[in-house]
Amino acid sequence: MQDRALLRVTALEKSVPGGRQLFRGLDLTARAGQLIAIVGESGVGKSTLLNILAGLDAPDAGHVAIEDTILDTLDEAALTRLRATRIGFVFQAFHVLPYLTLRQNVALPLALVSNDRRAIADQAQAMLARVGLGTRGDGYARDLSGGELQRVAIARALVHRPALILADEPTGNLDPDTAAKILTLFSDAVREQGVAAIIVTHSAAAAAIADDVLTLTASGLERAR
Repeated sequence: MQDRALLRVTALEKSVPGGRQLFRGLDLTARAGQLIAIVGESGVGKSTLLNILAGLDAPDAGHVAIEDTILDTLDEAALTRLRATRIGFVFQAFHVLPYLTLRQNVALPLALVSNDRRAIADQAQAMLARVGLGTRGDGYARDLSGGELQRVAIARALVHRPALILADEPTGNLDPDTAAKILTLFSDAVREQGVAAIIVTHSAAAAAIADDVLTLTASGLERAR
């Protein structure tokens, strides 16, 4: 169901050591197939917000729920399982492991939850094909361009069919033409799989593909367009 809320954030607050408040009263809902871009000045707390959404950092107040699971009710082991099964990550620096094949890189999220090697390899290969790298599964990262590395990262983020994808400046290391192609691929994949996606970005091009663009300020999130 495309209208199903996969992420709900309620009254979130966070301060940094020394007492400076990054944000307060932050509310956010992301639905299946929805892509939200979060923009804002450097230092306002965008990466901190992503870490809170992933359960890697705790808010001072408020709650984050992925599907029906409230993150602050989970212990560390349960948070780790949630990240492995329900969240996908796409980073500016790709984080594709150079000593693994592309198929093995994409298979990593599946290997955390299954021992069926054949099924894992088949799913990883199918996802590589979806991002245009179906003939490169046995290759290594050293032979890829930046755009191809980001395709691998997107395939890895989507292969286990997460509820939520978190992307931190996913095109920051790419030239404009390659970035445009990657953004189109990412947007199409999010909508096809019915994932909720949050992109933190300084890029106007990345923000342009989003369904909603929100500016992070000390008062929370404000609609930018």
